[in-house]
Amino acid sequence: MNLRNLLFKLVIVLTIIACQPTNKQTKIPATQVKEAINKENVVFTSEGIQLAGTLYSPVNPHAAVVLVHGSDSVPRMKKLATLLVKNNVLVFTYDKRGVGESGGVYAGPEVGTNNISRENLHLLAKDASAAVQLIHTKNKDVPIGLLGASQAGWIIPIVANKNPFVQFMVLFSAPTITTLEQLRFQFYTNGRTDFWEHTTEKDAREHIKDDPDRYQFEPMDPKEVLKTLSIPGLWLFGEKDIQIPVKMCIEQINTLKLENKPFEYVLFPSLGHHTYQEEPINISLNWIKQQTVTSKNALNNLN
Repeated sequence: MNLRNLLFKLVIVLTIIACQPTNKQTKIPATQVKEAINKENVVFTSEGIQLAGTLYSPVNPHAAVVLVHGSDSVPRMKKLATLLVKNNVLVFTYDKRGVGESGGVYAGPEVGTNNISRENLHLLAKDASAAVQLIHTKNKDVPIGLLGASQAGWIIPIVANKNPFVQFMVLFSAPTITTLEQLRFQFYTNGRTDFWEHTTEKDAREHIKDDPDRYQFEPMDPKEVLKTLSIPGLWLFGEKDIQIPVKMCIEQINTLKLENKPFEYVLFPSLGHHTYQEEPINISLNWIKQQTVTSKNALNNLN
């Protein structure tokens, strides 16, 4: 047998071996990874109104979150949900009441109504709580948390206080001050992006304390509810925020921590009110993973 024939037979043998099935784990192609994430459009009921949303389910979620809206007329937050589900978090996001495919009436300054009244914040909290119930019905094996920004800082604690299935909360640029205090600060900053370059913390706090209110309504103070909670919470703040007085909120969180509340915060010096950005989101994802074991133990006690 000459060398050429020998090499030819060797190639044939190696080709046959390479085509044999193997028990070794193979990497899933990117197209299959996308298919592994299930998206289900669902309709649920809250206070007699039908709300529409989408449930994003990875194959092996270690936690679940309901996304809670800010103050605007926000539809379901698909971009944020997609990012979270890729990190093995089950996500439910829905069109805000009166927005998109959801029924009900949207309340907000654009339509001449007060969307931070005590009544509206409690109504939106009931919507978020109904969303938590929906996740628990579909998957009882994962701890459920709430994640939201801005106005959600008043809503999320209400839900956590009322719904025992809420095991943690993540709050981006969320106020711990009252609704009226937030309005005083917002009117004072007047949308000036260079506000903190020309204003001291002391001056800002004096205006928050003493400025006359342009609107008269019963204020909502999230600290009243936060004092009742025992679940972990994470706040993510931008130091240049001109919607909420961040340092004042951090001071209030520190006071709650002295009362043994399992609360944490992270401050980003270069960011403003918009903290749905890569670094804060990555920190929140790592934090959620840390809470998973504790939350699952608590969940087992409920089931």
